[in-house]
Amino acid sequence: MKRVVVTGMAGITSLGETADQIFEQFSLKKSGIRYMPDWEKYADLRTKLGGPVENFTVPKHFNRKVTRGMGRVALMSVVCAETALIDAGLCGSPLLNSGDVGVAFGSSAGSVDAVREFGCMLIDNDMTQLNATTYIRMMSHTSAVNMTVYFGLKGLTLPTSSACTSGSMAIGQAYEAIKYGKQTVMLAGGAEELSAASAAVFDVLLATSGMNEHPEKSPRPFDAKRDGLVIGEGAGCLILEEREHALARGAKIYAEIIGYGSNTDGQHVTRPDQAMMAHCMQLALKDAQVSAEQIDYINAHGTSTDQGDIAETNATMQVLGKKPISSLKSYFGHTLGACGAIEAWLSIEMMQRNQYIPTLNLDEIDPQCGDLDYIVEHPRALDAQIMMSNNFAFGGINTSLILKRHN
Repeated sequence: MKRVVVTGMAGITSLGETADQIFEQFSLKKSGIRYMPDWEKYADLRTKLGGPVENFTVPKHFNRKVTRGMGRVALMSVVCAETALIDAGLCGSPLLNSGDVGVAFGSSAGSVDAVREFGCMLIDNDMTQLNATTYIRMMSHTSAVNMTVYFGLKGLTLPTSSACTSGSMAIGQAYEAIKYGKQTVMLAGGAEELSAASAAVFDVLLATSGMNEHPEKSPRPFDAKRDGLVIGEGAGCLILEEREHALARGAKIYAEIIGYGSNTDGQHVTRPDQAMMAHCMQLALKDAQVSAEQIDYINAHGTSTDQGDIAETNATMQVLGKKPISSLKSYFGHTLGACGAIEAWLSIEMMQRNQYIPTLNLDEIDPQCGDLDYIVEHPRALDAQIMMSNNFAFGGINTSLILKRHN
């Protein structure tokens, strides 16, 4: 079996595009959640909160010819991946075109503008909005495909579209592709663009936050007064590499991925299953060949939904005991297909900085949540060696990643 390390990282979030920018906002307890006035036109949409990326840097060489087949989600993905490749020292390398480099990247769906173009055809019998790129921008694997074309990748393409586990599943599948010798390097992660439609998915389930007048106070993972999730957007990309290859070229190694577990509840599309969440974590521990006692920190899925928070925290307590835990969704909202990648990236950054970020807005821990060591109020200094990052999705699709400080 090959060892798999992380040699490049990048992300785009509502709090910035670099780790330094984001950690500065963390230190100020800033939230990326905003009131969305454009959503007022949807009279029946209860929530008006979102976590938008108000601006992100698009390099000048991303001209019209390059971006013609990219919707917002694909553009964020490719820009983020290029930054990660630069960080890894691989941007422009002949290795990218060798067949030894692949991509695993996911989102819940493609761009909503492209969906609207098809909607005009189906509702108004009007095809004038359609063009040759409409489907390319709409398809769920638009990010992965655009990345292969832009970078000239000829290895594996593993598009993941599993809602909230799209990004984490992509990292897990990329890890396995290298571990079992199928690829040398993988671009791995996920992205999602914000839309009223994505908020409506959860709004009709009464799972969204209605704190429209106080966007900075929501979401509230694990808090007794939480009232639902907030949808965000962004992208995250990790460059995974076979360890010996990374060492031979003198690459900087941020962390090692040592375990991945994934399973399916097989019972209900939207109701989380505590037992299967626990089993997923156990699968990751088994794959990593580490004990529960060796996990020093857990980055929680932590969506701020009633059933989800209770099931997740009790499953975590059952498997790992009373360990330090926090949820970054309290800052960005639920970025759906991007969340697993953004959270893995920033978990590694926390490990690098020995600074673990508290859950925002966690004022009163819900007594129904598991008895865990919730990080609140202030960042915590921890010399963590091994951490777990968990994500759980619609469809009962669960993922657990285990990351280790590289030695």
